[in-house]
Amino acid sequence: MLSDEDIQKLIEVFATKEDLKEVVKNLSTKNDFNNLLNAVDAYAKKADTYFQEMVMLAHKVDRHEKWLQQIANKLGLELDY
Repeated sequence: MLSDEDIQKLIEVFATKEDLKEVVKNLSTKNDFNNLLNAVDAYAKKADTYFQEMVMLAHKVDRHEKWLQQIANKLGLELDY
């Protein structure tokens, strides 16, 4: 036979119905997960656009440097870098 003390110890160790309800209430929902995925996708799209713009800008700077070098050569100037 279990004594009242043993039963009290078991109650303290095991989760009650109310404890489980509280845990379930705090769980993330499918909607929470979808919101997170949408936020990550939006950030990834912005990052991808930014990196593409940086590549285009780097090509533009390279092109301008080439033009400046060509102009300097025609003028007989030496450019210091």
